[in-house]
Amino acid sequence: MKKLVPLIILLCCSHLKAQQPVVDPQISDFVKNANKDSLRANVEKMVSFGTRHTMSSTTDPKRGIGAARNWVLAKFRHYAKNSGGRMEVYLQNQDLQPDGKRINKVTNLGNAIALLKGTDPNDKRIIIMSGHLDSRVSDVMDAQSDAPGANDDASGVAAVIEAARVLSTSKFPASILFVAVSGEEQGLLGAKMLADQAKNENWQVLAVLNNDMIGNNSFDQTNKGEKPKLRVFSEGLPAIDTEKAAAGLRALGLENDGGARQLARYTKETGERYVKDIDIKLIYRNDRFLRGGDHTPFVNHGFTAVRLTDWFENYDHQHQDIKLENGKQYGDLIKFMDFDYLKTNTEVNVAVLANLAKSPQQPMNVKMDVRELTNSTALRWEKPEIGKVKGYNILIRETSSPVWTKKIFTTETSATVLYSKDNFLFAVQSVSENGNESLPVIPQVSR
Repeated sequence: MKKLVPLIILLCCSHLKAQQPVVDPQISDFVKNANKDSLRANVEKMVSFGTRHTMSSTTDPKRGIGAARNWVLAKFRHYAKNSGGRMEVYLQNQDLQPDGKRINKVTNLGNAIALLKGTDPNDKRIIIMSGHLDSRVSDVMDAQSDAPGANDDASGVAAVIEAARVLSTSKFPASILFVAVSGEEQGLLGAKMLADQAKNENWQVLAVLNNDMIGNNSFDQTNKGEKPKLRVFSEGLPAIDTEKAAAGLRALGLENDGGARQLARYTKETGERYVKDIDIKLIYRNDRFLRGGDHTPFVNHGFTAVRLTDWFENYDHQHQDIKLENGKQYGDLIKFMDFDYLKTNTEVNVAVLANLAKSPQQPMNVKMDVRELTNSTALRWEKPEIGKVKGYNILIRETSSPVWTKKIFTTETSATVLYSKDNFLFAVQSVSENGNESLPVIPQVSR
């Protein structure tokens, strides 16, 4: 009987049809343009600065966080030449006073930023891709010892720089902000500075992809023959929801459908559509135990943000002094990197950034009718104000499914599908002429 359901829907509603994933050839070309040698060169250069500790020198031209962030800015400026004047490169910085925690002297905190402005002046959406430039050894306050930080997190910053290079020639309606933040190891300080600005200036942040340790594929050592894995961490209930709003989400069974979870599903679907040799794993928590990531300050302000990271963390090569003990090498060194894996994870970012930036805005005022007891579900919505819309996807999944399993396309702004609202979850997304989908919108209940 299950196989007949799509046919029944088509017979009942001629404007509905089952939708297969659409591959945009332009995005495929961008993904293929990611280069392993460029990524390796980026990591090697960052390691060459000795330490990138947040409290290391900001004036030494060859060593420390200042030299590293100036180099990132120079790379951004070089790629900005491809953008036709649409890429703005700048340093966001402020002086921090000693805080009695992880800042023990006056420190200039700086984020290296490249903003690739969208082509539609009415489209204010911003998509952020981040990695953290700073590094550390065993003692988080040690700003002098060599701290190569090859995977943590030169890998994430290398991916940010490479994505900026690949997409610098693009002409997407929405804007993309590429950022190498500082102060992550000292308490997510650079990310908080940027998130605070976004909140205070009412930025329309559509999504944040935080990349932290995406270049060490230890997975292959014990699981040969399988696809490498990439984790995407996402929160459940939004951090800023009031008690009343949270109660409403629980009543409707939507604890697993906040903005971050939708972005995580979108990352998995889009990433695996354009990048074949990757298995993207959805992790249903905001971050790992005893750790924190630069997406969290955005989450705390109510923005949609996730963390992308290695499947398997090798703690011998994370937050460690460089040393050899009992024949075992410790330290975050380049020789433990897997640049094929880093390239693959960079490709995932490029695909998601491009698909989001090319998509129309999300549909507005999405509603689900619950006034009557029926085994069908009536949905309605309004056309977004920004973006050229070809139509809409109605997404369907069982309540126990981690991902959307059915897509039904329509050119209308309402539809009745023969799936019970008691048994399934629904969402609606806008679709562009080239098949680029917006983030899904969960319907509100209409009584």
